[in-house]
Amino acid sequence: MNILDLDHSLTAQAPIAQRLADGRATRLDLLALGPKLRLWSTERNYQRFVKQLQQRPKPRANTPEIFFVGSGDYHHLTPALLADLSEPVTLIHFDNHPDWVRFAPRRHCGSWINRALKLPNIKRIITLGPCSDDLENPQFKGGNLGAIQRGDLQLFPWQHAPTKVWGRIGDAAGHEQRENLLHWRNLADQDWPTFIEQLTLGLPTDAIWITIDKDVLASEDAATNWDQGGMRLSHLLHAIRALAASKRVLGIDVCGEFAKAPHSNVLKRWEAKSDQPPPERWSDTDLLRNSTTNDALITLFEELFP
Repeated sequence: MNILDLDHSLTAQAPIAQRLADGRATRLDLLALGPKLRLWSTERNYQRFVKQLQQRPKPRANTPEIFFVGSGDYHHLTPALLADLSEPVTLIHFDNHPDWVRFAPRRHCGSWINRALKLPNIKRIITLGPCSDDLENPQFKGGNLGAIQRGDLQLFPWQHAPTKVWGRIGDAAGHEQRENLLHWRNLADQDWPTFIEQLTLGLPTDAIWITIDKDVLASEDAATNWDQGGMRLSHLLHAIRALAASKRVLGIDVCGEFAKAPHSNVLKRWEAKSDQPPPERWSDTDLLRNSTTNDALITLFEELFP
């Protein structure tokens, strides 16, 4: 298990500290680079991250690589973890946001899905759980509806009202278009075990990678830098277990910790203040939920991939 220490959010958590101490996890010191990568990154700094990532231990044969990455402000680093995949893979993406904006900087936590779609061995991305206002007027906000039209991207909100669009998008796995509205197949209304079973049967590849931003979870289960979704931890754990039972998991990365961000870059400071809820909303007790949830995730990973 790899702990990418970008923002100090992980190493003090008891389940991670214990595994670092006994050798079950390895820490990669990225603290000097972390502020430059947070929210968005220049290509130069992104490539510096790619180079430092090569210092991690080689994974054991037939065992998925597991990464804990810190704040969801670093989700755009996931394509670096996917770059060396040697076979076709479906990316299962748990997130409260679609991360599909086309007008953001190229290496941005809100646009990284578009980079992942261009990787040669990513055959489909399935996004599970958004509740955010990114699905309101997505064409105006730069959402990549074209990827949904092509079938390269499937999106299943946890709970969202119909989305107004201009023109014909067409029906897809996660929605039905009626006139100028996309009516979503909201996961909150589904029988979860049945949905996950059907989803697994329809995957186009035998191998998968799972990427998790814990802002997909309700506030009872996580406290992140972003707005929280509605999925419960029990749903996430069930999905991981079911997917691992039927598919070969090549890797899992987890972000969505809470970490204070004293941005020195004025544009990043403005973006964080504009887009993220105030950090003062979380108490120290609230933040303990992240450790509890990570403990449950790590315990499951160790059970599934001994």
